[in-house]
Amino acid sequence: MTRLRQKAQRRMTAAPNVHAVLSVAEMYAADKAAAAAGVPSLDLMEAAGLAVARLVQTRFMPQPVTILCGPGNNGGDGFVAARLLAEAGWPVRLGLLGSVAELKGDAAASAARWRGTVHALSVDLLDGQPLVIDALFGAGLSRPLDGVARAVIERITADQLSCVAIDVPSGVQGDSGLVLGVAPRCALTVTFFRLKPAHLLFPGRDLCGEVSIADIGIPDGVLTAIAPKTLRNRPGVWTLPAPHWKDHKYVRGHGVVVGSALMSGAARLAARGARRAGAGLLTFAVPQAAFQLYAADAAGAFVHAVDTLEDLDTVLADKRRNGVLIGPGAAPGPDTAMRVLKVLAANRAVVLDAGALASFEDDPQQLFTAIRRQSAPVVMTPHDGEFARLFKGAGFAEGGKLARARAAATASGAVVVFKGPDSVVAAPDGRAAIADNAPPWLATGGSGDVLAGIILGLLVQGMLGWEAACAGVWLHGAAASRFGRGLIAEDLPEELPKVLKSL
Repeated sequence: MTRLRQKAQRRMTAAPNVHAVLSVAEMYAADKAAAAAGVPSLDLMEAAGLAVARLVQTRFMPQPVTILCGPGNNGGDGFVAARLLAEAGWPVRLGLLGSVAELKGDAAASAARWRGTVHALSVDLLDGQPLVIDALFGAGLSRPLDGVARAVIERITADQLSCVAIDVPSGVQGDSGLVLGVAPRCALTVTFFRLKPAHLLFPGRDLCGEVSIADIGIPDGVLTAIAPKTLRNRPGVWTLPAPHWKDHKYVRGHGVVVGSALMSGAARLAARGARRAGAGLLTFAVPQAAFQLYAADAAGAFVHAVDTLEDLDTVLADKRRNGVLIGPGAAPGPDTAMRVLKVLAANRAVVLDAGALASFEDDPQQLFTAIRRQSAPVVMTPHDGEFARLFKGAGFAEGGKLARARAAATASGAVVVFKGPDSVVAAPDGRAAIADNAPPWLATGGSGDVLAGIILGLLVQGMLGWEAACAGVWLHGAAASRFGRGLIAEDLPEELPKVLKSL
């Protein structure tokens, strides 16, 4: 292990529980653990309904409200909210899917405390009711809505009613964010204890509106046994390298960006991102025909002519060059594939992007085998199209973005950055982080190249693969948000110093 990686290993600490994102099963486990710790489950339901009632009173003026309750604990939360809003003087109309007699456990107890009328769930309950609280189904829903429940949700959407969801909008699956048939667009979603993946992943995230996490009395300590492996990507999940006054440029790492002659801008953008992210040195490995172009563009970078695999060997012979990015601007095909395999054989930290991934679409196992042969971290950065072409089969297409990214990381042995407005960073050991700080104006040519470069810049400074990828994704989004609309890829590296200073 290199000195840089030893330093990174010492820096790495367990991510704080505040960033944990719980699956549906993990949330059930948290509820059970709280009860085992002496917090009655009915008290949790009472606290959940209280949180909903208070937030509704905070966000909306007093007005008639219809509360739609389902047959499970989500509906029990709705009964509590209905009782408390009625006690506060709000006109409340409550509709139940099923009958009170069929309710069980805490939901039945909460329904017994409601003194108002319980209407059968129907579309007519929404007549003249601009505000709706959706307590039909929580995050554990596993099948599409149908019957009267579907009709009610469709009416909410058609009439554009103001809707507040308890846990998640009914119809959104909690672990994937996928919509099972239909789901309402909500102004506010109140969830409890910790976020779920659906609050961060599209399309569910788009339907949640503002998401408020309510403390309902579940002790943080229950997460120790649950050990959640999904996190919201934030500072604190990772720690950036802190240069010491004794450090010199080689200690800060020396990255190599393999560039092309035809699309030189991609590699140059990536190199700028790597240098702004803190890489001490950077070398371009480019065709002789493009040597002058690269040399004139970046006064602070080395440029080596690389036309053959032997030329690439010469560049990689210097062990101080401890990280390589290959793919931006590269033409997919056998030549690029051979270069990727050569880079992987050198056992350096590697970032694979664009053409480097596309070159293995016909034989992804060749790439995965080469990745598994090396001990240094490898990060892949596919967008949705590249992901679908490289990771084929049902296991990579089902379960939503989080599950797909995890499956890809397990299969490939690499850290996978599944890019998009809700980028997921997945590691082969099962850890994953979901980003929610990317603005829509990041959808501009070259922004992905800058991201790949930022990750390279962090890797060569000694960050471990998953941490570097998470940090790179967050910094990339933060830089774009800081700049604002009108962003082009060239702006991103120049915003990085401001973001880094703010940290």
